[in-house]
Amino acid sequence: MSGIPNQTSIERARRPNVLLITADQWRGDCLSAVGHPCVRTPNVDALARAGVLFRRHYAGAAPCSPARATLYTGLYQMNHRVCRNGSPLDARFDNLALVARRAGYDPTLFGYTDTAPDPRGLDENDPHLTTYEGVLAGFSVRQLLPEHEGPWLSWLRGRGHQNATSRDVHIPVGAHPGEICNAPTSYSRDETQTAFLAGEFIRWVGEQDKPWFAHISFLRPHPPFCAPAPYNAMFAPDDGPPFARGPSGDHEQGMHPYLAYAMPQVSKASFVHGGEGPISDWSAEDVAVLRAIYYGMIAEVDAQLGRIWQALRDVGAWEDTVIVFTSDHAEMAGDHWTFGKGGFFDGSYHVPLVIRDPATSGSGGTVDSFTSAADLFPTLAARLGATPINHVDGVSLLPFLQGEEPAGWRKQAFWEFDFRDVAHGEPERHFGLTSRECNLAVIRDERFKYVHFAGLPPLLFDLERDPMELVDRAGDADYMAVRLALAERLLSLRARHLDQTLAFTELTPEGPVSIGH
Repeated sequence: MSGIPNQTSIERARRPNVLLITADQWRGDCLSAVGHPCVRTPNVDALARAGVLFRRHYAGAAPCSPARATLYTGLYQMNHRVCRNGSPLDARFDNLALVARRAGYDPTLFGYTDTAPDPRGLDENDPHLTTYEGVLAGFSVRQLLPEHEGPWLSWLRGRGHQNATSRDVHIPVGAHPGEICNAPTSYSRDETQTAFLAGEFIRWVGEQDKPWFAHISFLRPHPPFCAPAPYNAMFAPDDGPPFARGPSGDHEQGMHPYLAYAMPQVSKASFVHGGEGPISDWSAEDVAVLRAIYYGMIAEVDAQLGRIWQALRDVGAWEDTVIVFTSDHAEMAGDHWTFGKGGFFDGSYHVPLVIRDPATSGSGGTVDSFTSAADLFPTLAARLGATPINHVDGVSLLPFLQGEEPAGWRKQAFWEFDFRDVAHGEPERHFGLTSRECNLAVIRDERFKYVHFAGLPPLLFDLERDPMELVDRAGDADYMAVRLALAERLLSLRARHLDQTLAFTELTPEGPVSIGH
């Protein structure tokens, strides 16, 4: 296209600022820019108009630690091996913070990365070995916000909320612990965790006098489901699209042994502060109320994004800043009668991605090709003119920012989920499997979706006829050829993505010979 710089010229342009924003557990369909029937996200939409919107972007894994490992390293779970929250990230892997540091930046974190450290380099008494909430190697920390939310609670107390001594502040005003209620929280729209982190970033960016790299990792719209006014009641329970689900939770559990095991394990406490018991006790009305609150939480984060966009303009950084907005993984939000993330349904893995790069003129573009969280690390590395030191599975998205689709681009999405329990072994005992057999992999194109379990029966969905993923066709004789073809594609994909770090190097009498990856 005329007037659009090529990839080399983008890489050689003046070093930009880089702002990577993740909003935890944000569904890819919850943007007004993609046509959601009720959610309005004017500030993400504005970013999309100035950049490129990727409509078919998928997380590489779930929950938080595995998903973020893929985003930060560009590796699929089969290679980074962060299997669950608490699985250490091997210290030998390169990541986006280390690449930024090699490119001359001091990458600075606001929030969290949920990176469990490699224990082999730490003393057994090191307290970092007691939590998965470590910080990705390479980041300097300006403001940490761990799960206990202590820094934010302390800030709230400084603003007069003397009762903000625990996460009980997430119980809506007048509600009981565990009660589903769309009453507002005691903290205001200007006092959320999102507003707190946005404010810390805005103060920091005003101090910068050279190109910078920042990562804001927002907790919201991650549960608990609660919001301040006006977001608590911004949406009604009957707003939104039809739920993608069967007639009942029991019906859903009957589809596959994994669902029969996993769905009853989902706890109310994960979604409503103070909740007790399984979410299977919730009614259809309860589920609808919670989804409406979730939509309001998205609106709250979007409003704070607008604050950040304005702050960048105020300090003269807007035209010099590459902005990446995405999520680590998505949220089921009542689809298939469940909440949270994991398993194999699209609702857990389809996430937003918008990239705005002022060095390109492809503003307002939309990409319908399948992209992966693994693509973000090589994209940022290429944009900074840096080279990852090891194999990566993702591919740079820079050509898309120029309005071009790279030749041979993938025709499917791929993700993985590992449900082992190293500490307690519950799924292993339930299924009679070893830990290495407690995993699944998904390959999904425009028409079909194939789910391969290492130790359980597979699943196959015809998405054209069954977009809600309600009917398993894996045992249907009419679909056997499709199932075989997809299984072969999955096997080939995994074979192509074996770690190639040294495989493209050969020692010869003249010395090492290497070829490009």
